[in-house]
Amino acid sequence: MALSGQHWIAGRAEPGVGAAFHAASPETGLDLAPAYHDASPDQIERAAAAAGAAFPAFAAAPAAQRAQLLRRIAALLRDHEPDLVARIGQETAFGAPRVANENLRTIRQLELFAALVEDGGWVEARIDHGDPSRQPPRPDLRSMLVPIGPVAVFGASNFPLAYSVAGGDTASALAAGCPVVVKGHPAHPGTSELVGELCSRAVRELGMPAGTFSLLHGRLPATGAALVRHPAIAAVGFTGSLAGGRALADHAAARPDPIPVFAEMGSMNPVFVLPNALAARAVAIGEQLAASALLAMGQFCTSPGLVAVVDGPGADVLAATLQQKLGAAAAAPAVHASIRRGFEQALAEVKALPVTTLAWGGGGAAATAVCPALLAADGALVLREPRLRHEIYGPAMLLVRCRDAAELLALAQSLHGHLTGTLHGDDRDFVAFADLAAVVRRKVGRLVANGVPTGVEVCGAMVHGGPWPASTDARFSAVGPTAIRRWVRPAAWQDWPDAALPEELREANPRRFRRVVDGVSG
Repeated sequence: MALSGQHWIAGRAEPGVGAAFHAASPETGLDLAPAYHDASPDQIERAAAAAGAAFPAFAAAPAAQRAQLLRRIAALLRDHEPDLVARIGQETAFGAPRVANENLRTIRQLELFAALVEDGGWVEARIDHGDPSRQPPRPDLRSMLVPIGPVAVFGASNFPLAYSVAGGDTASALAAGCPVVVKGHPAHPGTSELVGELCSRAVRELGMPAGTFSLLHGRLPATGAALVRHPAIAAVGFTGSLAGGRALADHAAARPDPIPVFAEMGSMNPVFVLPNALAARAVAIGEQLAASALLAMGQFCTSPGLVAVVDGPGADVLAATLQQKLGAAAAAPAVHASIRRGFEQALAEVKALPVTTLAWGGGGAAATAVCPALLAADGALVLREPRLRHEIYGPAMLLVRCRDAAELLALAQSLHGHLTGTLHGDDRDFVAFADLAAVVRRKVGRLVANGVPTGVEVCGAMVHGGPWPASTDARFSAVGPTAIRRWVRPAAWQDWPDAALPEELREANPRRFRRVVDGVSG
């Protein structure tokens, strides 16, 4: 597959005409061919308008057809893995095993949503039969979830496949019956072009409406803002920085018809090591947490960024273990230069406070190199300084020593929302610190016991979200089958002729969808 710097607009490849930009090698800093150009206002208009035009037919397409589309995209990703490995390696410095694993995850997400669509139970069909003999007569009411409309998806920088052009947001939106317009991430436009071509090919091969999928490139904030403001766009999916997610949410809220933005943003993913566990397993916990923090050089949204303990037996051992493991880790490339700049700026902000630097080796040879860092502070300082309670995106960890259980609880209460919260303890710890666990549970989407937050399983019970600023809406998960709920709304039909009802609500229920009928599930 050859790259030519193309957008994919309603099934057609088009060169860009806006400002030029390149991907850059994280290793050398040199530009990678070809040049890409920000989508023009006309291209944004046509992509969004095509999605709006495609919506009625795509939303009404049989479930089997939408499932077929998802499976065809998955098959094309599998067939073209060598192309993806080569380009992603150039744009991100990820090795072939990492790319293959992420491609497999992306394929499984697509296949998961295909199976979900075929099953049909996700629409939550409900039927309450009418009773004309009652006074006043009781109407026949039937409801289900229906697609909300075209979705704008913003690709993530740290997952060029699983959270990007054909990632979870796109897969779940297409499964729901929503056309998608993707704004690819400027750090990996070549990868975006490759995957955009595969998605466009699948749409064309299966005879879906041309506007079912489009890919736009763009580096300028105005490009994404124009897409979000387009009247055809009904919702937004975003994975990235707090500043980026907040900007999109503000644009969406300022529209004449505000739309929801489902953004996954910043998270420190706090870890609390409770006293008995700290005394008994400090070395093992330290090694486990350091390995988690070093995965992909801290460029996972679930990387553990804050570790809090009550000062006492095991605290020095934990600190020494983290210091040894993080201090021995070499610098390595971040995905792109802006992550390095953000990491260095955040470190500078934190180090301007009276914290202790336990490990930090400075820079590295690669153009985007970041070096792991371990910082330490006491609980009182963290409670005083809000900056210490916010994410440093990258391989950095803050070790917080609290003077007692009350200060540890106060620290938990002071935190904003996060994707995850982790407690290490034994049975006695979990009883003694039940109030701490209750506080942390209110602050996070996923509560982890005696483990690490990295490793987001794609399954029905997964919750990948959390209170602000972890996400814009803590009621929804960005991972797993429930992610489809972001792109739907409930709709009811009252006293409607059976033959004119959606298949899921017809009396005969020919496909045996799971439904709730007169209060009984079956």
